[in-house]
Amino acid sequence: MLPWLRLVRLPNLATAVADPLAGFLIVSQARQLDWPPPAGWLAVGAVVLLYAAGMVLNDVCDVELDRRERPERPLPRGDVSLGAAVTVGGLLLAGGVALAAGLAWLVSSPWPAVFGIALAVAVWLYDRHAKATPLGPVVMGGCRSAAWLLGMMAAGGPATSEQWLIPSGMGLYVMGITLYARDEAGRSRRPLLVAGTLIMLLGLVIAAGFVWLPDRGPIELVGGPLMPVSNWLLLWALIVTSILYRAAMGVADPTPGRVRFAVGNAIMSIITLDAILVLAACGERWAIVVLCLLAWFLFFKRLVPPT
Repeated sequence: MLPWLRLVRLPNLATAVADPLAGFLIVSQARQLDWPPPAGWLAVGAVVLLYAAGMVLNDVCDVELDRRERPERPLPRGDVSLGAAVTVGGLLLAGGVALAAGLAWLVSSPWPAVFGIALAVAVWLYDRHAKATPLGPVVMGGCRSAAWLLGMMAAGGPATSEQWLIPSGMGLYVMGITLYARDEAGRSRRPLLVAGTLIMLLGLVIAAGFVWLPDRGPIELVGGPLMPVSNWLLLWALIVTSILYRAAMGVADPTPGRVRFAVGNAIMSIITLDAILVLAACGERWAIVVLCLLAWFLFFKRLVPPT
């Protein structure tokens, strides 16, 4: 099973759970630590299957490049046959769309199906056509925004204008990661690394607007204690600084090891960022649940690389 786990980038699937789960929780304003309803699980399942499909089909489309640059990957090594990868990738893609359609039927709204199909098309478009073009990072960022919106639509869709800032900002953040990682197999170009870092920063500033733009009062935690918005912003700033510091290390020394370390950290930080956003809307209990997905990422990172 290890080659298949490498194909789907098993550690990264934790972020595919975190995004739609956080979107569902934020829109539903969940406070009690209850088992999520079926709509929430359908959204998570759809995103996980579509994300896994994207990872498998990515290697299918890159098989010739990987034979030159990443011969240790499962397809160039022959650990998984190309035909099997194509079949499994297609089945995962169809399964994700089917779950999104089931979610649309369950919540009596066409939007989950629309975003599920859009995400599937974006996955195919990125892997097959857009990856090596300037549109590649834009399409990848759109995939992350769609993942957030699928979770939000499971709870009725973004209820306020500031909630739209989250999928917009997190999509920009992933767009920056994708641009930053473009040359990670060799020596990266500094202008791309700088541009990717700045786009990541812009996305994180926009996502934080979910809290500071509405001029809201203190954040109420479970049990009654209040958390000043300034404390929340400090917590967000600490994580952002950690991400940017590692990205800056890659800019200073654009070797594959440094760049891959920064990319892996930026991907892993998606879970922490999602947890902090959930903290602002739902309190600390659900934030801790989302944060626990880090254990998944860190454990399976020892088995298979996240990039």
